[in-house]
Amino acid sequence: MANVSAFEIATSQALAGVPHGFLGHSKGAHQFGYGGEGEEQAIRDARAAAAQAILPGGTLVAPHQVHSPDVLTIKEAWGDPASGRPQADALVTATAGLVLGIVTADCAPVLFADPHAGVIGAAHAGWRGAHSGVLENTIAAMESLGAKRSDIAAVIGPTIAQASYEVDARFRDNFTVGDSRFFAAGREDHWQFDLPGYVSARLEASGVHSVTDLGLDTYALESSYYSYRRATHRAEPNYGRQLSLIALR
Repeated sequence: MANVSAFEIATSQALAGVPHGFLGHSKGAHQFGYGGEGEEQAIRDARAAAAQAILPGGTLVAPHQVHSPDVLTIKEAWGDPASGRPQADALVTATAGLVLGIVTADCAPVLFADPHAGVIGAAHAGWRGAHSGVLENTIAAMESLGAKRSDIAAVIGPTIAQASYEVDARFRDNFTVGDSRFFAAGREDHWQFDLPGYVSARLEASGVHSVTDLGLDTYALESSYYSYRRATHRAEPNYGRQLSLIALR
């Protein structure tokens, strides 16, 4: 079993009172994604121990992520096998004892809570998911459980920052002229894309109570976070995933 005391966990005052955390790799000690390096059982143990660190006695619920806008409403856990988990990129619940989990390696992990209604959510928002509505769908699913968007706090965890995220014209063509503020000029025919800024803007436009960006760059903060892009630039054979968790007591 992973060492709970060794976990590196970032939290936000915006979610004070709600068990949550954005877990880094603790200088390479932890790898939370089944697609990353490590034995399957060791990864499962690390994920379970992380859930216990956030909510003792809680049970992890994590989907198989596919860069979709799809959200699942969770009432009970389904276990944590390496394969066969339901596919989605966001989860919501009003059930105490469940620890919602999202893995990332540059994409934005977003944790949501309406503490008054007792409803929480977790979303994996890469550019594809954010662009296709995973954030708005998460908020709508929380509302279906009794949350009010005017009471929802949303926090963006470790995400690749604009200075680290170079994109080309083909990428930019996915966006509208109105999104030009998220693209800073770079080398010829390339731009720097502001993923956390884009996610923040969509959350703010949805009318949630508050939006907080922890401002942690997965690419630059190598001692704490995995980065798909950093691994790609180095031609490394694989890359790890960090884990973001939120629960209801």
